[in-house]
This record gives sequence, C-alpha cells and structure tokens, in this order.
Amino acid sequence: MQKITLTVIEVSELISVSTTTIYAMAREGQIPHIRIRGRILFHREVIEDWLRGEKSQVKLA
Repeated sequence: MQKITLTVIEVSELISVSTTTIYAMAREGQIPHIRIRGRILFHREVIEDWLRGEKSQVKLA
C-alpha cells in the first residue's frame, strides 16, 4: 500500500531536485502542498497530476 502523502525529501527525490528547492517552491506557491503542524506535506495524487501538467480534483485545505 502506498502512502497518501509525501515529505519534502520524498518529493525532492521524485523530481530530482534539492530539498532547498522544494522548500522554496512551496514558499513561493509553485508546488501544491499543505502544512500540518509546521510540516510541509504533499498529496501523492496531486503531485503526480502536477508533474503531468494536469489539474487535480483533490482539494487541499
């Protein structure tokens, strides 16, 4: 069973960029993410759609 959410480290490995880049992209609103108790998390399905250039139907709070 796959996890529903991804961490900054997992997303950075998935798209082959540094964690610093992922933090900057999140801060600048360039990548869809959510914050839970100070942690930045990414919904796997949303990130996969984002990478394909598609809009996801999953709504993030």
